[in-house]
Order: sequence, then structure tokens, then C-alpha cells
Amino acid sequence: DELVQELSSGGGGDNGTGTPDVAYDEKNIRRRVYDALNVLMAMDIISKEKKEISWKGLPTTRENNFDLLKDDQKRLNMQIEKKELYLKELIDQKKAIEALIERNKGKPKSSSAKEGANPQFMGVQLPFLVVQTKPDADVDLQMSEDRQFVSFDFTYNPFEIHDENYVLHNMVKANKLKVKK
Repeated sequence: DELVQELSSGGGGDNGTGTPDVAYDEKNIRRRVYDALNVLMAMDIISKEKKEISWKGLPTTRENNFDLLKDDQKRLNMQIEKKELYLKELIDQKKAIEALIERNKGKPKSSSAKEGANPQFMGVQLPFLVVQTKPDADVDLQMSEDRQFVSFDFTYNPFEIHDENYVLHNMVKANKLKVKK
């Protein structure tokens, strides 16, 4: 009420008149002050007990919130690093595949059709897998007639299976496949 009287009197000492315009302005000011106080209470800047208003202070970043923000930043930075590494890996794969394509273009085409071989092409085709084991290991291999299913029996010998990305990466590292920079 004190704020409304001070604002409606314009800071002067005429204490306002009873005209309808002044009463309307007073209601309007009262509504705006009420709205402003509600906003400040919602932000926990002030508290209000009946007509008593107490200043609590501006909100500050609490230690706990700061620690949470630091943890979020660490987590996001780690995600960015992982994505950067993944992007580098994809770029390297693309370069290796492009180098393989160039290598395949340089291979002579076969004119004689070997059994099961494509007479038009003698390059490395994608995708492929390489199965690696000890040189002296006995491996039993069975393949379906349509070459869709393959079965290996390594009889207790350790083995590794590598996809084309692993093989191409190692070929690039060993300078067996020339990539463009």
C-alpha cells in the first residue's frame, strides 16, 4: 500500500484526489506491484509474511550446481572426443576404400574364367573377412555350393576374424595400399 501511494502521488505531497482516473491508476499500479512481488518471490529473492517483505538476496550458483555443471562438461567433452575419433576412423576407412578402388582399377582383367571366379574382375571385393590362425594349424573348411555358408573347424587352435576395415587399415600402415593425403 505504501508503494502504491508513493507511486500514485508521483512523489509529490498532494495525497491524490478522488477522481476516477486516479482510482484507476491506483488499481493498475497495485496490480503491477503485486505481479513484480510475485516474480521476486518465485525467484526466491524476497519473502513475504502478510505485509512484511524481507530481502533474501540474489540467487547464486551453489557449489553443488557448479560441480554438476563441471561433471556435465566433462561428460560432453568425452563424448566429443569419442565422436572425433570415430570421425577420424571413418575418414581413414573412406581413404583406404578409395585407395583399394584405385588399386583394383590397376589390376588386369582376366580373360579365362576359372571355376567360380568372375572373368571380368581380378581385384579385391568388399565386404570380406579374413580368418587368421597359426601357420601350422589344421583347419577343416566346409562351404555350401552357393558359397553363402562357410563352416570352420580349428580343432582347439586359437583364431581371429578380421573385417575389411581392419585389413585395409593394416595394409595402409604397412604401405601396401597408397592413400591420398
